[in-house]
Amino acid sequence: MNQHDPSKSQLNFRFQTTCRTLRLLTTLVFIALTHVIVSAKAQSTITLESPSTPLTLLELYTSEGCSSCPRADRWLSGLKDDPRLWRELVPVAFHVNYWDYLGWKDRFARPQYSERQRRYARQGYAGGVYTPGFFVNGGEWRGWFSRPSLDTSTKQPTVGVLTVTVDADQFTATFKPESDIPALQLHIAVLGFNLQSDVRSGENAGTKLRHDFVALGYDHIPLTATGGQFQTRSSLPATNIHGGRQAIVAWVTAADKLRPLQSVGGWLLESAPKHPTELQ
Repeated sequence: MNQHDPSKSQLNFRFQTTCRTLRLLTTLVFIALTHVIVSAKAQSTITLESPSTPLTLLELYTSEGCSSCPRADRWLSGLKDDPRLWRELVPVAFHVNYWDYLGWKDRFARPQYSERQRRYARQGYAGGVYTPGFFVNGGEWRGWFSRPSLDTSTKQPTVGVLTVTVDADQFTATFKPESDIPALQLHIAVLGFNLQSDVRSGENAGTKLRHDFVALGYDHIPLTATGGQFQTRSSLPATNIHGGRQAIVAWVTAADKLRPLQSVGGWLLESAPKHPTELQ
């Protein structure tokens, strides 16, 4: 028999061996791909949970068109290195649009942020509408102008645990209150960091402004009561500015009220670039 002319049985054996090898390789590739998909999904899911005592919600109302605001913006940026960040303190900067007429249109400003600050004044929580304007747990904080040091050590009674889970562009929020509350609302914001603008006109003309904790998107949603807790599931607020590091903050209030009952916050993109994102 010619050794270069294999028999039919030998050909069948080789064919079966090749098929088994291909099946094994296909299975291994499928397992590897499944592991990658599951790992990617796990990495995209972030859960933030507050303690039962309330965190301090710090709001800054600011504008790139206000010459008094850069100092407040710099102070707020310093909180990135504060050990209390997200553990005791939840900061957010709302850029208002009522100074745009002075010659520079603030790209971070939204009318709803200006209206939120006006609501504080209408409900008696502020003596007026101005920038920079600070609010701590829903109350006007004029003390920043004389002593910009925020005390978060005051012991607070337990109010309940707020949990927010983010999966891609969707989130689920659950609040378990310590006492009976008839109706609640969730407020949620996507924050931008390491952002900067070259201001060419207005009160800050010729200045490079740098920003952190900027509300790039904000929404408020009714919570549904189910079995002693309140829940909602929805999409994250839409943002029209991307780049830089991002975080998410959320807080719960009584329906149609401004004072927070509980807050929570944390980083969304741990691996995002830390260099400033230039906005021309």
